[in-house]
Amino acid sequence: MRRNVKDLLTETKDAAELMLDLAFAAVFFDDHDLAREVQRLERRMDAAVRDLRVLCMLAARSPEDAEQLAAVLGMASSIEEIADAAEDIARVVLRDLGVPGELRDDLRHAEEVVARVKLRPDNRLAGSSLRDLELPSATGMWVIAIRRDVDYEYGPSGDTVLSDGDVLFLQGPAEGVDLVRSLAGGEPYHLAAPRPTGRLSNLDRAVDTIIELKNAAEAAVGLAYSAILFRDQGLVREVSSLEDKSDDLYFDLQRWVLRAAADLDDSELGELRGLLAIGASAEAIADAAQEMTRIAEGPDEPHPVVAAALAETDEIVADALVTDLGSVIGQRPDQLKLRTRSGMELLAVQRGHRWIYRPRGTFRFADGDRLLVNGPEEGVARLRQVTGDVRDEEPIRT
Repeated sequence: MRRNVKDLLTETKDAAELMLDLAFAAVFFDDHDLAREVQRLERRMDAAVRDLRVLCMLAARSPEDAEQLAAVLGMASSIEEIADAAEDIARVVLRDLGVPGELRDDLRHAEEVVARVKLRPDNRLAGSSLRDLELPSATGMWVIAIRRDVDYEYGPSGDTVLSDGDVLFLQGPAEGVDLVRSLAGGEPYHLAAPRPTGRLSNLDRAVDTIIELKNAAEAAVGLAYSAILFRDQGLVREVSSLEDKSDDLYFDLQRWVLRAAADLDDSELGELRGLLAIGASAEAIADAAQEMTRIAEGPDEPHPVVAAALAETDEIVADALVTDLGSVIGQRPDQLKLRTRSGMELLAVQRGHRWIYRPRGTFRFADGDRLLVNGPEEGVARLRQVTGDVRDEEPIRT
C-alpha cells in the first residue's frame, strides 16, 4: 500500500479528470478502446481511494485530526463519484446502447476533443521527446497523458521520450486526430463531415440539451477546484448555480426524449436510452462538484494535505488580468487561441462580481476582466504577457 495521502489524492484527481475526457471521447468516436481505458482507470481509482481511506484512519490520532481528515475523505468521495459517472458514460458505448448521430455531430463542433492513440510498430514518434516532436504545432494536439504498460503519466513534460507501444491521450481539434494517428502508424478515422441541419426536431432539441448539460457539468468540476483553491464564495455560488442548471437541463432532456420517442420507430428507441444514461451521468457529475465545494464553505482552512495534493497536480490553476497593455481587449475566446499561444485552457472569466464560465460565441474580453485558466506552469508568463498583466506575484497552484 502506498504510504502518502497527498500522492493518493493527487492520483485520484488526475485519473478522474482523464476519465471524464475519455468517456465523452468514447461516445464521440464510438470507440470501445477508449471506453475500456475508462474502466482501466476506474480500477486504479478504486484501489487508490481504498488506500486513502485506510491511511486517513491511521493518521487520525485525535478528534481534531479526524475532523480535518474528514474533509480529505469528502473530497476523495466527490472525485470518486465523478469517476463513477464517467465510467457509466463509457458503458453506454460498451453496451452498444447507441446514441443518435446528431449527438456525435454536435460533439464534433466542440473546440477540442480527446483521443487515444497507440504507437504501432511502424510509427514515426518513438525515440523522440515530446519537445522535439512539436505535436501541438504539427497537428494541433497536446499530449495530456501517456500509458506505458499499466502505469500512467499525467501531464508529461517536454523531456518525455516516447516508446513503441505507448498509448497517448491527446486533446485538440477533431481534425488533428487523424494526423496523430497517421504518425503513430494507425489508420485514420476519416470522420464524415457533420450533416446539414434543417428544422429542429424533438431529437435535435434533446441532443442540444445534453450538450449543454455536458458543458455545465464539466465547468462545475473545474470551478469547484478553483473555489477550493481561492476559497472564493463567488465561485462556490457559481458551482451551486451550475448544479441547479444541470437539474433543470436533465428535466428538459427527459421531456424532449419523451417527445422524440413519438417520432421514432422501435429500431431507433435504443439511441434514446443512451441519451438518458449520458444525461443522468452528467447531472451526477454536477452534483459531485457541488458537494466538493463544501470544503470551501466552512470557516476553517481545509487540511493542509488538500492544498499540498492540488499543488502536485500536473496542471496549475492561475489567473491573468486583461489590461490595455495586452492585445486581447475586444477579442473573442476563439480568436485568442489560448491553448496554442500559452498551453492554458480558459475555465471562466470574472467581470466585476460576476463569473462567466466557459465563455463562447459572441463574448469579447474587456479591460479589467480576470481570466481563470489551467494548464502547465510555464504557460502562465506567456498568458500574462498576452493579456497585459504585469503583476509580479507567482501564480497560485491547484
